[in-house]
Amino acid sequence: MLDLLLSILILIGATFTLIGSLGLIRLRDFYSRLHAPTKATTLGVGSLLIASAVFFSHQDEGLSLHEVLVTLFLFITAPVSAHLMAKAALHLRLTSRAELPDDRLLDGGECSEKDEAGRT
Repeated sequence: MLDLLLSILILIGATFTLIGSLGLIRLRDFYSRLHAPTKATTLGVGSLLIASAVFFSHQDEGLSLHEVLVTLFLFITAPVSAHLMAKAALHLRLTSRAELPDDRLLDGGECSEKDEAGRT
């Protein structure tokens, strides 16, 4: 039963990591490329680390904290770094396929009136 659980976790991890890597290669603009590895690869590496923690906890008859700490660090740092890179790209006005928000939103202000496209 343990081998089946570990196999499923490893396959899920490998699949998510592959999808994230392909997204990094295939997607066209920076924002899409940023999204692929931060979401899919985080889930993939997290699944592989959970499989490793289960395996070594079963081998050593105790809880394996190394993998748990690495997983926690990964889940905390990946979204923060992606957010900071996206914010820097917005500041630099990096071109995207989608329209960029109004300048007032980039400066931290609220945009209350509607613009030409009818957005708020």
